[in-house]
Formats: sequence, C-alpha cells, structure tokens
Amino acid sequence: MIRRLAWPASVLVVAAAGVLSLTVGTRAVPLSAVADALLHGGGSPDALVVRSLRLPRTEIGLTAGAALGVAGAALQAVTRNPLADPGILGLSQGAAAGVVIAIGLGLADGFSGYVWYAFAGAVLAALLVYGIAARGRDGASPVKLALAGTALSAMTAGGTTVVLTSSAATLDQFRFWQVGALSGRDAGTVVRMLPFLAAGAVLVLGCARGLDALALGDDTARALGHRVAWVRGSAALGAALLTAAAVAAAGPIAFVGLAVPHLARRLVPGGHRAVLPLSALLGAALLVGADVAGRVVRAPAEVPAGVMTALVGVPVLVFLVRRRGAVS
Repeated sequence: MIRRLAWPASVLVVAAAGVLSLTVGTRAVPLSAVADALLHGGGSPDALVVRSLRLPRTEIGLTAGAALGVAGAALQAVTRNPLADPGILGLSQGAAAGVVIAIGLGLADGFSGYVWYAFAGAVLAALLVYGIAARGRDGASPVKLALAGTALSAMTAGGTTVVLTSSAATLDQFRFWQVGALSGRDAGTVVRMLPFLAAGAVLVLGCARGLDALALGDDTARALGHRVAWVRGSAALGAALLTAAAVAAAGPIAFVGLAVPHLARRLVPGGHRAVLPLSALLGAALLVGADVAGRVVRAPAEVPAGVMTALVGVPVLVFLVRRRGAVS
C-alpha cells in the first residue's frame, strides 16, 4: 500500500510546495493572481513579484533539489556508504574555491556571474578525486573515493580559508553565496544549467541496474555481467554533474542529498530504478518547502534555504536512524 501511494503522494507534495512557493512570502499573492500572471502576464505588482522573483527561485529549488536527491542516492550506492552525500567527492568545496577565485580576481560579480566558476570548480574537484582514487590495482574503490574526497575537501577548504581571511571584501561577497539560498537568482540560471542536469540524470539513471548490482559487492556485480569500473565511473560522473549544477545555482545545500535517499528507499524498497526518480521528487519538495518555511519563520526577514534544509534534514535523519536502528 505504501509503495503504491508513494508516487502520487510525492507528486502532490511537489505540486503543493511549488504552489506555496509562488503564493507565500512577505507579500502574499492569491492563487488566482498567480495563475493570471503565469498565463496572461500583466504588469500588476503581484504579476511582477510572481514572474520576476518567485518563479525563478521556485524553478531553481525544484531542479536543484531534484539534482541533489538523485546525486545523493547515486553516491551512496557508488561508495556503499549510507552516510555519503554529494559533498563526499569534494564538490561543495571545489565549487566554493571556484567562487572565491572569481571574487578575488574580480572575474565575476553577483550570483549569475558565480555560476560558471562554481560549476567549473566542482567538476574539477570531482575529476581530481576520481583520478586520485583510480590509481592502483583495485581502481576507484568506495573506500578510496571517500578518502580522496575527504582529503581534497580538507585541502581546498584550507586554501579557501586562507584567501578569505586575508581579504575582507572577498569574504563579504562569498558569505552570501556560501549559506545556500534560492533568492537573488535570475530566470536564466536554470536554463544555463539544464544541459549539465540532463547529462547527469541520463548517466545516473542509465546505471540504475548496475548500482543494484554494486550493492551486492564488486565480485557479484562482475559475475552478473556488469562492468564495475564503468558503472561506478559513469554514476560518479553523473552525480558530479548534477551536484555541480545544483551547487553552482543555489550554493551549498546541506542534508538534501543525505536524508532524501534514505526516505526514498523506505517508501519504495525496490531497486534504483524506483529510488532515483523518487529521490528527485522528494529532493525537490524538501528544498522548495524549506525555502517557503524560511520566508515565514522570521517574516518579514528570510532564513536562507540552506539553513532550513539543515534544520529539517537533521530530525528526518534521526527519525530514520531510530526507526531502523541504523541508516541502511
């Protein structure tokens, strides 16, 4: 019963989160005004708020949340680590380094300018981690991927801190991106990221059967006819593209990639062909819902979505651990 209801319930939750994102905020907009703004345009204050402010942040929240949910599920399978999240490959720190370099050298100003540098930093970090982990006879094993990602993250964080502590102007600009938020982005952000999101999704979803086999161990996966190195590399690359695009667009968002896959596996305890798309729906709902909650919890001020996802994600993860005795 739960499995049959999981899909329609998840779709309804995503739809409800999207509607709330368009209607709720410092300025409450009636649903009829939202529909009129989306369908007919117009120059009223409500229409301008919906089209220029709330629609872009809703689109970014849906796409970034879905990307982080899928990436988290893929990385937990690739590394066989239930506590893995998109940051395990050093992606968040790589993106942060890209933003710091862009700000420090005066290469970009504002969120729209940071996107490409954050994306480049995240992808470069993923390639370095995989290149380091792939050296040796056993290739990029789960343990080596985790260790290489942790080491690179620590090194990158140290270098970033050195730059930030020596430049107050760079720190002042960087802190607004680092907290993770959906506001202040323009309508073209999602369009710029779509090719990378699509490529990442295709790679990860194409490895769904292979990820199921990896859960049984490398030897068993090989015996079932899967090329382990190819599956692990393709899934890791896809997760890297998804995470890099999400982090570049929304900044570092905590706990979505960690908590959502565990919830998805509880709702549909099948293979990754079901877990991955459900993780996308739940991730989108969580991030947009957190953004909406951040608008009302301290109205008229706003709490960034990255802060709210941590506040929401921790109780969810604790609940799952207590129910199962361990996260699995």
